[in-house]
Parts: sequence; structure tokens; C-alpha cells
Amino acid sequence: MSVNRKTIKRIKEEARKYFLDLDGCHDWTHVERVRNLSLHIGKKEGADLDVLEVVALLHDVGRKKEIKTRGRICHAQESAVIAGRILRKYGMDGEFFKNVIHCIKVHRFRNSSLPETVEAKVLFDADKLDSLGAVGIARVFLFAGRDGSGNLYTGNEKKLSKFKRDYSYTKEDSAMLEYEIKLKHIRNRLLTQTGRKIAAQRQEFMKRFFQRFWEEVKGEK
Repeated sequence: MSVNRKTIKRIKEEARKYFLDLDGCHDWTHVERVRNLSLHIGKKEGADLDVLEVVALLHDVGRKKEIKTRGRICHAQESAVIAGRILRKYGMDGEFFKNVIHCIKVHRFRNSSLPETVEAKVLFDADKLDSLGAVGIARVFLFAGRDGSGNLYTGNEKKLSKFKRDYSYTKEDSAMLEYEIKLKHIRNRLLTQTGRKIAAQRQEFMKRFFQRFWEEVKGEK
């Protein structure tokens, strides 16, 4: 099933409404970057670009609810519900519909369900890649300042990371902890060859930044 540009434009307009008042960590610019990455990776990996464009536009429409409930509601599950309503409005069903919903449900990093389709793997990688590199550094500090403890760092990050717990929305949270628990390991979790190539450069940039950060904290630089 292919989707005409007019329908995609309408889906885009509907999706944007769910990002009003969100800050730069998960606002519409994140959606645009994930869309760009998804289409770039999808072309290399032989994915259905219509599916990818639709899922990229809709993958985070439930994010505001997760933020408001401080993580009690999973944004991936909520996004899938909202996306389903939007897709039905435009008469989308069958395998296209199933694939889009599957992609959205499994795109979250902290998720036990695995992406099964090429498109789901591409979206997963694109979404994670936006957490790496220069943009990733900016986003992780925004997130920690808004939804975490507000700490620049606590000094406990390396110790806490060994416990394999999720400290989001707790007093222990910080950008440095998110790096230790999640960001430094993302490349190993990516599912496409193209995604891993992009991640290698972004991960190295981020690694150098955080090494320098701790050197400055210790007064070594």
C-alpha cells in the first residue's frame, strides 16, 4: 500500500498538535530529525519509505502523556493507540496498518518487545541515533533538567549504573547517569548496518565529550 503526499501532509498536521508546549528534548524538531534519519537509513536498508514516513511522524504522539505522568504511562504504547485512531480516519488498514502500529510499539529503548520488520528496525535505530552525538548531548541535558533531579551530576553515576535500574524521574537522575546507563551502550543495541555506521561516529564524539566533562570536574583540564 502506498500513501499519497496529501494524506501524509494531513497526518503530519495532525501529529504536530501533540507536540505543542513540549520542550526541545521531545518537541517537533525531534520528530523531524527521526524522519530524516529514518528515510536515509530506510533507503539503504530497502525499507518501505511510506511506512517509515508515517511512523516517524506518529512515533512520539503519546510523549506528552508520559511526561505528565512522570513515566507511569509508556509513550510508545500511548502513541500506538493515538496513531491507530489517526490511521483509521484515513482508511488505512491491513498489513500497512499492522506494520505502522508494530513499529511504534517497539521503538522504545527500554522495551522488552523486539522490532520484527525492516521498518521497525529502521525506526528503532533512527530514534536512538537522535540520542547520540552533538544533538544527543544537548537533548540529555534538557531531559535531565526538565524531568530529572535538575542535577548537573551527583558523582554517583558510575556506581548507580551497575545496578541496571531506571532512574528516570528520580532525585538521582542526571545527564551523566543517562549516559552511563543508556547512551554509551546504544550502538550495541542498533539493528541495521547503516544505523551502526552512523552511531560509531556519534558515539565517539559523545565519549570524548563526557571524558572531558569529568576531567574538568576534577580540575585536570
